[in-house]
Amino acid sequence: MVNPWLAMASGADPAERSRTMGGAHSAFVSDGVVSPRVRAVVADSWRRSAAVLPGPEFMAPVELTDDELDRYRRAHPLARVMPLLRELLGTIADDGAHLLAVCDAAGRMLWVEGHAGVRRGAERMNFVPGARWDERHAGTNAPGTALALDHAVQIFATEHYNRLVQPWTCAAAPIHDPVTGRLLGAVDITGGDHLAGPHSLALVQATARAAEAHLTTGPTGGQPTLSALGRDEALLTTADGRRLRLSRRHSEILALLAANPAGLTGDQLSLALYGERPVPPVTLRAELSRLRRLVGGLLHSRPYRLSVPVETDAADVERELAAGDLSGALRTYAGPLLPQSEAPGIRRMRRLLEDRLRRAVLGGDDAGALQLWADSPWGEEDLEVWERLLAALPEDARHRGRVAARTGRLRATFAQRGED
Repeated sequence: MVNPWLAMASGADPAERSRTMGGAHSAFVSDGVVSPRVRAVVADSWRRSAAVLPGPEFMAPVELTDDELDRYRRAHPLARVMPLLRELLGTIADDGAHLLAVCDAAGRMLWVEGHAGVRRGAERMNFVPGARWDERHAGTNAPGTALALDHAVQIFATEHYNRLVQPWTCAAAPIHDPVTGRLLGAVDITGGDHLAGPHSLALVQATARAAEAHLTTGPTGGQPTLSALGRDEALLTTADGRRLRLSRRHSEILALLAANPAGLTGDQLSLALYGERPVPPVTLRAELSRLRRLVGGLLHSRPYRLSVPVETDAADVERELAAGDLSGALRTYAGPLLPQSEAPGIRRMRRLLEDRLRRAVLGGDDAGALQLWADSPWGEEDLEVWERLLAALPEDARHRGRVAARTGRLRATFAQRGED
């Protein structure tokens, strides 16, 4: 079976592949039709890119510079593994033909390292620290697409959506927090056509796994953790290190019980899960029975409660906000709590957390915090945040023009809706 994440099979002709993909890219840009010779992972990325980008040739925006960039990356969890990444990929990055790049979960380049001559070439397309290389801002590219799909991927030359990037080939793999499973960012190697073989994809995958192993800090002291932000199915990490992906209903139950350590009666839990709908008690009991088979002694009854405290990423955000660490809270906030859940108790928890974090973002003039919120999927149409961001940016900020244009489009959209 052909590996869909590889750009080319061993022995394929890079020049021929480049011509084929270049023609397919031109056809897609002109009429929106994707050739069957384009890999599905690339075709889907082209469609996502075309839906949000102004055209097939543009510069990725630079969002963080100087002291702001230094502070952000010093505080980022991936700073801990940079010595390891340099050890594993440093020789490649110094050979005059490749770059080592590491980005955060939003696609912001934190480190771009390698031979000075190669870096100068990459600077011409803003492949630099502080630039935004997720798909929404840079189009199809290995680190951005790896983040979008949460999977290692290779992007070859003319498979890039942005024509300015098509001289380059790259391979990237996502890096996760080994305890919570939260996406932290991606590691990437970028260079010429010689990176199109299977070796480069295998190399970044192995490097990402080594980074995750290095991030492991030992046992959690017997305290399980629940990651439910930005996930429809929560991830439970047990005290003995097992990682369990929960069903949506089990995710809701554990999130509710973790937030109510004193426990909930059957009626209270039923109301939080089903609202006023007439649901037979046996339905809830069956769900709890299935959950107990999965988590064992973690779940107790009379009232329904957890036998030991379970740390949640939602509670981490609350603690960071209480401590005044807004940047930390924004980094931890991977998205709304169980975003597709319609359970009344979850909807209330989701709304309260998002509202509190948003108020904290709006409550100051921290352009970095405002930018993080505005560029997130839940903040991309938040006109109030975009207006506050525009006011907070200095007149000479590099991306002020982009922010002003986005704010103007949102104002026009909201005005039109008001008229309608």
